[in-house]
Amino acid sequence: MLLSPSSKDASIRPVDATFVESLPKIELHAHLSGSIGRECLHEIWLKKKNEDPTMQLEDPLTALPLHVDVTTFFPLFSNYIYLLCNSISSLQYSVESVLRSFRDDGVCYLELRTTPRASPSMSQDTYIETVLNGIDNFGRESLSTYLILSIDRRNTASEAMRVVELAIKYQSRGVVGVDLCGDPSKGDVSIFREPFRKAKANGLRITLHFAEIPLSSTEAELITLLSFEPDRIGHVIHVPESIRAEIIARRLGLEMCLSCNVKAKLTEGGYSDHHLNDWRVTDCPVVLCTDDVGIFCSGLSNEYLLAAQHFKLSRAAVLDMCHRAINVIFGGEEEKARLRVALSAFEHASNSDINCSLEVDLVVLSQYRGKVS
Repeated sequence: MLLSPSSKDASIRPVDATFVESLPKIELHAHLSGSIGRECLHEIWLKKKNEDPTMQLEDPLTALPLHVDVTTFFPLFSNYIYLLCNSISSLQYSVESVLRSFRDDGVCYLELRTTPRASPSMSQDTYIETVLNGIDNFGRESLSTYLILSIDRRNTASEAMRVVELAIKYQSRGVVGVDLCGDPSKGDVSIFREPFRKAKANGLRITLHFAEIPLSSTEAELITLLSFEPDRIGHVIHVPESIRAEIIARRLGLEMCLSCNVKAKLTEGGYSDHHLNDWRVTDCPVVLCTDDVGIFCSGLSNEYLLAAQHFKLSRAAVLDMCHRAINVIFGGEEEKARLRVALSAFEHASNSDINCSLEVDLVVLSQYRGKVS
């Protein structure tokens, strides 16, 4: 049978915006506070300013810089975003906005991570419950969402253990893992050995920010982090060859954040120099992620487009990367099966030159969810 030219060439057509936007994507490294869009922060600011005209915080549209590096990035949270989103209502509003933004970008599976923050208006428990309620209220039909609780590198051992205990407490509501994050120039990671051991013993999965800057990439620190038995690691920028070999031997999932690394100058050079291309050819599943889309202003569809353009990835290469990424999600086997069905359906439709709209993808996801529930 002779194929039409459009069908025959479908698998070799270049990756374009339509393809990546329709692609059913998974997001595994997204910080809640860093994923809040500037317009959402502006709306929260307006509401608070109307309620309290004496509020000293500047409008985020002017307060948040368009360009950051590793030294200016972390103060954005402690000096601004945490102060603005410090009430139950502002947290509820931001959670809904973040979920809607990911859904509208074609993300169908999301693992959102956040550090449980107590404030004068809410406890750590209330913070977590508010986020989980927001996820429940948003619904999981079009965006299946799970939560990862983060330990900050500046935490004490007891504070870290408290995060793990909270993760265990809320496991039945969709908390699937524990993360280690925060300013990579701070803290002694060796004090977290027992908290991560307890997390692992209680069935929680582990993901770690790993080798972000030279200071946090000593062989001693990286060996300590690997002793926590992570399932995935993020960034993996300044990795010595001996540690790289161990990562590959374990086939760990690698969370790659192109725009974050390039724009924050965590890597040398531009997108084409990013280490994603070196890791992509190993046995480690590589997962494209946004990290902090509210700060770096690059959604997941755009991250796929950037990767395809700078590394000359074919549609087949992008789809292969997506298939492999499914293996390292924390949501369980039913979610993996559902995502494989959705991605295979998209792949078939794309290769058949069918107009693969996001709406079609979501119907497939919804129908399959009914079969596995």
